[in-house]
Parts: sequence; C-alpha cells; structure tokens
Amino acid sequence: MDQPSNGQPPRERGAASDTLPAGLPDAPRVSHARFRIGDRVKHSIFGFRGIVFDVDPVFANTEEWYESNPLRPDRNQPFYHLLADNGEQSYVAYVSQQNLVADDGREPIDHPAVAAMFKRLPDGDYRLDATRWN
Repeated sequence: MDQPSNGQPPRERGAASDTLPAGLPDAPRVSHARFRIGDRVKHSIFGFRGIVFDVDPVFANTEEWYESNPLRPDRNQPFYHLLADNGEQSYVAYVSQQNLVADDGREPIDHPAVAAMFKRLPDGDYRLDATRWN
C-alpha cells in the first residue's frame, strides 16, 4: 500500500471519513430500549400503568411537551408511547425510559384501545394481535 504524501498512515478504503461529508451533526447516542411493544409498565413516580404500543429511540415529541414536563428527562434515551390507565381514567402517555419500571401485577390495563391492538395471554401479558391488522 502506498504511503500518503501528508505523512499520515494510510487509511482503509471505505473508512467513514472517506464517504461522509464534513460538517454533519453527530448522530444521537445509541440507546437500547428496555421494554418492547406489549410490555406492561408502571410509571416509577406517578404510579400509573400502561402497555407499550410504540417506542422512539430518543425523544421525538414537541418542544412544548418537553417544557411542560416537570421531570425534564434526558432526551437521549428511549421514550415509550403507552395505553395508560391510572385507575380513574385511560389516556395515551409518552414516558421516558428512566421513569418506567416493569409492571409485575396481573390486573388488566383498562384502556379502550387495548382490545383493538392486543391479545391478552393467559399469564396476563399482552401481544400484538396480528389478525386485527389484516
């Protein structure tokens, strides 16, 4: 392999610096989702329960939502869309991974969209019901 004239050691062909334009912003940190679609979770501070129906690898809501959230979670972590139930009402929640724990309870989640999206298994877990999407 020929030595470059700039005195630097040769780079391997196809190195990222050969293919990416200069000045691109850094990619977000790789984060790993702790929960998957269908998992039952509980908010660690507010106590409401929910079923995960979507996951964002990093914060993907509005700036207005973020500013209205008193907890101000780190944006560079997974955020979960939940069919939530607080015992009094059902709603859709958007929650950071740092504020969720697994819900080991077997009580069903009381939300009107659950039956349209999920099948409840005998052990109390939920799985997407593929027959409802055809």
